[in-house]
Amino acid sequence: MILALRALGVGDLATAVPALRALRAAHPDRELVLAAPGWLAPLVDLVGGVDRLVPTDGLGRPDPALRTPLVAVNLHGRGPESHRLLTATRPGRLLAYASPEAGHHDGPKWRDDEHEVDRWCRLLGWYGIPADRADLDLRRPPPGGAPAAGVTVLHPGSKIPAKRWPPGRFAALARELAARGHRVVLTGSPDERVTAQRIADAAGLPADAVLAGRTDLGRLAALVAYARLVVSGDTGVAHLATGYRTPSVVLFGPVPPALWGPPPDRPRHRALWAAAGDWPWWDGVGSHPTLAGIGVDDVVTAVDEVERAVRGSGAVAA
Repeated sequence: MILALRALGVGDLATAVPALRALRAAHPDRELVLAAPGWLAPLVDLVGGVDRLVPTDGLGRPDPALRTPLVAVNLHGRGPESHRLLTATRPGRLLAYASPEAGHHDGPKWRDDEHEVDRWCRLLGWYGIPADRADLDLRRPPPGGAPAAGVTVLHPGSKIPAKRWPPGRFAALARELAARGHRVVLTGSPDERVTAQRIADAAGLPADAVLAGRTDLGRLAALVAYARLVVSGDTGVAHLATGYRTPSVVLFGPVPPALWGPPPDRPRHRALWAAAGDWPWWDGVGSHPTLAGIGVDDVVTAVDEVERAVRGSGAVAA
């Protein structure tokens, strides 16, 4: 058994896809087991190559099903907690970043300034396992799994308040895109449904445009896979758009796109953030200044750019 730990969220799993595929290629005859939250199962199926998901929330005592892997790979963090969880499975070998605190002196040194995709590719490369950082594509689900095809998905939410673009701007954007002929829908968690409904009301969208709280992960992935366009903050939905090469505009702040953004060589994805200069003051309430500095006109311009890129490539957006 080859065991990989990535007990995090949607975006975290999507950015680990090249590393997981590299492990599959390096150990074609071994069972590849992923320790990750059970609710990610629909997305794990779309990654491909993973033989078994062992539901793992947090970094407590490991599940007995994870015992004695031939190789354990820490795709979760720098340690020491994640290292200790994997060490407790008694692996034949641990592939991980160096963590003297966890007693693991092998492995490369962690870098804070590294893109999340490159971080895990570099880790495996240090151990002689080549990984292609561009290998981000996800399996496309059957079109019947999408609540609607050809829609423009606006995803205004985030678990982190500082990463939420102001709802009023999402409403203005939705109104503008709808006037241009986009069929706009709003996605999000059940807790974000009220905000999504307010945005829809302010934009004059129909009631059925609010999909927040009405799509599970599998249906959300299908929605993004067959969408015309995605506009979101730095969240898991943005990484789904990258995985399906769905045209997208991603609004960043406070974390820069250099660390979590879509591949810069793909013109159908645009990452925006107001990074110029230092922000001298922020009270910690509402959108971070690097995000609040992005205007509606900036996003509309970026939408025009990604749609021109799609037309210029000869491809047809789903």
